[in-house]
Amino acid sequence: MIKILIPVDGSSHALLAVHHAMRMVHAGLRARFVVANVQESASLYEMVVAHDPAVLEKVSTEAGQDLMRPAVALLESAGQKVETEVATGDPAHVLIEIAERHACDAVVMAAGTGGGLRAALLGSVTQHLVDHAPVPVTVVRDPVPLADE
Repeated sequence: MIKILIPVDGSSHALLAVHHAMRMVHAGLRARFVVANVQESASLYEMVVAHDPAVLEKVSTEAGQDLMRPAVALLESAGQKVETEVATGDPAHVLIEIAERHACDAVVMAAGTGGGLRAALLGSVTQHLVDHAPVPVTVVRDPVPLADE
């Protein structure tokens, strides 16, 4: 049984990766999943206003859990084993750390959006994982609509 990391940001676009993973399971792949969300670090303003780092961490964790909820629900409703992790920091680097920490065998993620010519094709976080992840990365794109004939 392989372990697959699915990074999600709460968007419906990110659920494309979950649907792709479910298609692989329905085709016979035995897998378990790690659904992860990476929150941005607190800004200086947030740190000054909150006065308590534990409050910021709690809010960040709860936000990440809310964003992961649809992906986790889809997987669990199909009887899949799911672990979750909410982390804080630079998503491109943190997702690699999560994959290593959970001993994932693969990453399945939706193509994102980002800056730059090369990054515009996949998204900067997605491109970083494709280039640097220690395991295979499957990039799932939106289906291309067929042209009217």
